[in-house]
Amino acid sequence: MNIIYAAITIFSMTALLGIYLISLVLRDKQTPKSVAVVHGLFAITGLLLLITYSNGNEQSPMVSIVVFVIAALGGLVLFYKDVTEKQIPKWLALTHGLTAVIGFAFLVLFACFK
Repeated sequence: MNIIYAAITIFSMTALLGIYLISLVLRDKQTPKSVAVVHGLFAITGLLLLITYSNGNEQSPMVSIVVFVIAALGGLVLFYKDVTEKQIPKWLALTHGLTAVIGFAFLVLFACFK
């Protein structure tokens, strides 16, 4: 379960950076690319921890993994638009964040009832 707790911690840090980034997007301000990269690296690290945990355990947070992968796909689109300096759709940024929050909630529930 230590891997699950580490993933929760990393996703919490990811969320804090995400909140900062979405606050800029919603105000039509430029997002710092370095923060976006660190946000993505944290998310990938958390996801890899969950996958690693799942490979060695009968019970796994598979719902969280699937939801986080969906959020990651949206994040890749957002990052591409950001790097190419295209307009970031606010609806996509909000959907990305909401999807990640749902994945996080499923992860916390898995940790609580495991």
